[in-house]
Amino acid sequence: MFPIGFLYRGLALNPGGIAAEDDARALTYRALVAEVEAAASALQDRGVGAGDRVGICAENNLQHMVAMLAVYAAGATWVPLNPRNAKAELDAIVALTRPSMVIVDEACLERIDLAGTPRLLARTAAASDAADTLAGAIARHRGKRPAWPQRTLADIQGVKFTGGSSGRPKGVLQSYRCINTLVASFLLTYGFTRDDCNLCAAPLTHGTSCMVLPILAVGGRHILRERIKPPEILEAFVERGVSTVFLPPTVIYAMLGHPGVETMRFPELRHLIWGAAPMPAERIREARRVFRGGFEACYGQTEAPMLLAAMRAGDFMDDANLASCGRATALTEIGIMDGDGRLLPPGETGEIVARGDLLMSGYLDMPDVTAATLVDGWLHTGDVGALDERGFLFIKDRLRDVVISGGFNVYPSDVEARLAQHPAVHECIVFGVPDAKWGERVEAAVQLRDGAATTPEALIAFAREALGPVKAPKTIHFARDLPKSPVGKVLRREAKARYGAVVEYSLDQRPQ
Repeated sequence: MFPIGFLYRGLALNPGGIAAEDDARALTYRALVAEVEAAASALQDRGVGAGDRVGICAENNLQHMVAMLAVYAAGATWVPLNPRNAKAELDAIVALTRPSMVIVDEACLERIDLAGTPRLLARTAAASDAADTLAGAIARHRGKRPAWPQRTLADIQGVKFTGGSSGRPKGVLQSYRCINTLVASFLLTYGFTRDDCNLCAAPLTHGTSCMVLPILAVGGRHILRERIKPPEILEAFVERGVSTVFLPPTVIYAMLGHPGVETMRFPELRHLIWGAAPMPAERIREARRVFRGGFEACYGQTEAPMLLAAMRAGDFMDDANLASCGRATALTEIGIMDGDGRLLPPGETGEIVARGDLLMSGYLDMPDVTAATLVDGWLHTGDVGALDERGFLFIKDRLRDVVISGGFNVYPSDVEARLAQHPAVHECIVFGVPDAKWGERVEAAVQLRDGAATTPEALIAFAREALGPVKAPKTIHFARDLPKSPVGKVLRREAKARYGAVVEYSLDQRPQ
């Protein structure tokens, strides 16, 4: 079975039910399959062959979902292009992947250079069935079904790009087997049903796309919204019967700060799943209280999409698990490894490694980086963490983000967790900067809650009380807004570049 088969399972379960809707229209499963098949036939008629790369640069709308599923149905390879990214980054991805076709929202054309690349317009300013539009291609091929090409489960379904220290975007090769494992892991972990309604709030080019097939596989419903704001997400929970959503922590923080959220009720919400960045225990307690039984988590990477480990709502009810991202999912094995490649026993800290069919096949045109990341069947995640005796995974930080101050390892997440306990702190990011005395010194950029006030000295003392002098920040930088990625993840390196300065002496040596 190939991933597109999950769409047909949903069709068999709920043919007349709504499969997906956006602000303009809704499609039943019958209608969605008809549009997907027509669009896939159009791609093939335009010369898109087995494994050919098709880029999609679009906001969260029905055209985007139809296009993505059509790429799957045509046996082609999907290349997501997030219109929120910088033009230079999008142009670099197009240059690296050399797509046979790009499907693009008309409003996104200025975000990407497609000179010489065939294209279809997805969402346009006015309804159109012109030859260069996706709607026109569907209209001309309605009733046709694509021919399934010769493919194997080891072939590549998608090329998704991730950042890193390589100095260039890294294209992660995700196979059909990887995507099948992702869908099965979601269904085994969260138990989605036909009654689930998933809000596509974060971009489809990122983690939200991982939710598409699992919900369709059980006959559930998707609501697609473009650049939806936190208050609108809360409204969708209340008014639209949303049961499921994937969000980064920064969006959840904004929702928790919404006036009156403490008294709101979300009777349908069963799976508010967060990931992509850590969340301090104090914020988890707050979210657990507000969202009650629906607060869950996942841990993964583009190299092992979404679900290496997961935390169900019941697990979060135990305070001992608040700092954990959960247990390994059913089809994946997780271990902790030292620098010599030895697996460590429970309780010891080292690099998180994983193996199983969820893993990527490698990086596009980067054999050396692939060989250093996939070693003897183990994916080296670059994350530092530990497993406890129960199998719960506790992540510290990225290997490259550990601050070595005075010979001691300081994990930024520990410092961030403490600062987050201060009532004035909305969000923070911790990093190390060079220091003549300590080697590196700990600094933090802090965004305060609306209307809150405190001083750098008070926050430093607050951290020092719990963490001691080595781990406590030597400097606090107040920020109006912390630098974030297009999907809302706070960017540590950008914060360090913006606020961290190379110093010749430590705070202890500064004149009073």
